[in-house]
Parts: sequence; C-alpha cells; structure tokens
Amino acid sequence: MTDSWVLRRVKRVSGEEIDIVIENGLIAEITEPGKGRATREYDGTGTYVSSGWIDMHVHAFPEFHPYGDEIDEIGVRQGVTTIVDAGSCGSDRIADLIRSGEQAKTNVLAFLNISRIGLLRIDELSQMAWIDRERAKHAIAKFGDSIVGLKARISRSVVGESGIEPLRVARELSEETGLPLMVHIGSGPPDIREVIPLLARKDIITHYLNGKANNLFDAEGRPLQVLTDAVARGVHLDVGHGTASFSFRVAEAAKCHGIAPDTISTDIYRGNRLNGPVYSMDNVLSKFLLLGYSLEEIIGMVTVNAAAWLGKPELGRIRADDTANLTLFTLADGPVMLTDSEGEQRTANQIIQAKGVVANGEFIECEIRA
Repeated sequence: MTDSWVLRRVKRVSGEEIDIVIENGLIAEITEPGKGRATREYDGTGTYVSSGWIDMHVHAFPEFHPYGDEIDEIGVRQGVTTIVDAGSCGSDRIADLIRSGEQAKTNVLAFLNISRIGLLRIDELSQMAWIDRERAKHAIAKFGDSIVGLKARISRSVVGESGIEPLRVARELSEETGLPLMVHIGSGPPDIREVIPLLARKDIITHYLNGKANNLFDAEGRPLQVLTDAVARGVHLDVGHGTASFSFRVAEAAKCHGIAPDTISTDIYRGNRLNGPVYSMDNVLSKFLLLGYSLEEIIGMVTVNAAAWLGKPELGRIRADDTANLTLFTLADGPVMLTDSEGEQRTANQIIQAKGVVANGEFIECEIRA
C-alpha cells in the first residue's frame, strides 16, 4: 500500500512556491502549487522548505558530562535531519555512539576524537598515552561509513602540558587514514599562530568566531595572516557557537572583511540547549540573519555547503527519487533578544523558526519554544 502525502504550497528560499509529493519515504514529485496529489496533505502556506538542515558540530553522547545530549533532542526536534557528532567519542566508545544513532530518527555521522577516551574527561589530550593510533585506525576501518573525520581540541584546558604535540600527531593520523581534521580552537597556549599552519585543505577550523584573546582577528578586527592563508589553501570555516565560542563583535569583523562561514553549527549539548546561549539551530541561524547574511546564504551553510563537505550532495538538494530529508521553517517578526557566548545581546527584528522535518520520509514536528 502506497503511503503518500503532499507538502502543499511550501516555498524555496528563492521564494518559488511548490508542492512536494512524498511516497513511501521518497520525493515522488516536485510540481506547481496546488498540482500535487496524495492521500494526505500538509498545508505549508507561508512556510519555507529546504533540504534537511545539517549540524556539523554537536555533542550527542548523553553518558558524557557536561558535553552530551540525546540525539533526537538536538536533531529532528530542532529542525535538523543530520547531525555530526564532533568528537564526543574516541575509539573506546565510538561503537556505542554509532549504535545509538541507528536507533534515532536523526541521521548521525561522527568525527572520531584522536584521544581514545573522548570526552570522558575534558582534558582528553593532556596525556599523550591516550592517543592510540592503532585503535583509532581500527575504529575507522570498522565504522568508516559513519566516521567523517578526526577531531582534535587544541586549547589550553584540553592539551595541558602536551602543547601542540597532539595536533602534530593528529596531522600524521590524518595523512595515514585520508580523513580530514576538525580542530577546536580556544584559549592558548598553544598560540593560534602555531595551530593554523598545520591545517590543510578540507580540514575544519571550528569556533573560528570565538572572542577569546587567542582568536583569529587582531585588536582592530582584521583577520590574522594565518587565517587568510588557511582560507586560500581551502581550510573550511565552521561556526561551532557553543557556550563560549561565538562573539557578535568578532562575527561582525569577519563579515566586514569577507571571512564568511562555510558552515554554521551549534556545538549544542544539554546545558547550552536548556540554558543558552545556543538553545537551538534556528536560534543560531537567526544570529546570522541579524548580522546581515541573506536567507539563501544562511540556509546554504547548513544544507548545500555541509553536504558538499561530507561528500553527500544528495543531503543538500531537493530532487525527485531522493529520500525525503527536508526542513520546514518560517520567518517570524521580532523583536527578539539574541545572546552571544560573551553575554552580549542584540535585538533581532526577524528570526528563523523551525516548524518540522521530514526525516527519511517521516514527518516530525519541531519542539515548541518560547
């Protein structure tokens, strides 16, 4: 028996209004508004549709504290159909994360923490003995369909006396496995000028808009040479908002100098989901609307750009015969107060609000937030 329904009069970010017919979990047809035929209907008048949002930096392993949360709470309930766990687990627990993902409605991919213990501790790179290359390579061989890269958190509280050495090992492991690095940047030492030159094309700098002293912009807001050099050689810039890693001031300087994010991600986990300043993907996206990025640019950063980096272009498009992974959202009028990671507040006159997703063909309403 065919299970079919139509998303009626939804619109792309370009403003084009369409009907999308979904049959047995696949996009069966994309047609003019009012022309789609199905047994069930969703009235999408006034609602935007995009391919399913992708969050490139989350923490979705609830057993680890403080950086953990339930997969679907930070996935489909947020309007996000695919999450990429950013190194919660190393080789010790990556199998558990992947098994949990198989039970979730949200698609789950992962960066493997180069420390075998992952975020069991928040100084996971302070002991070089916790970096076990052979166990990491074994995990990659076993779970290669789910592991998209390696994660190294290179900031003072994580590496301790190990300094820059964990990143040197991560670089070697990247070259041995062919997997790119996602590198967390934060307080020094190591100095940011030591860190960034070790990154290569397709590696990711996450938290690149943080407002800490050891950041990528000088006192006048100009990008450091190491940053412009990295962009020129194809290093990918990711937001990774988090509790302490997004500054309106730095983001404004970056935009002024044309250093736009490749991807917008949340670095969400239970604490900053419930208590802020992250709350949700749409809250983070709204901050970029406030900064003056266009809706098309913003949605592209969590769809097409993220899907391209992952090597899964099908996740960033809406096309007949593809699995239906879609996000439905609206633009709502403010005023709404938005807060960055430094406690600075800005008033938004318009915000993005996720309404629901179609995840692997199933319609799921988003969490209702005040």
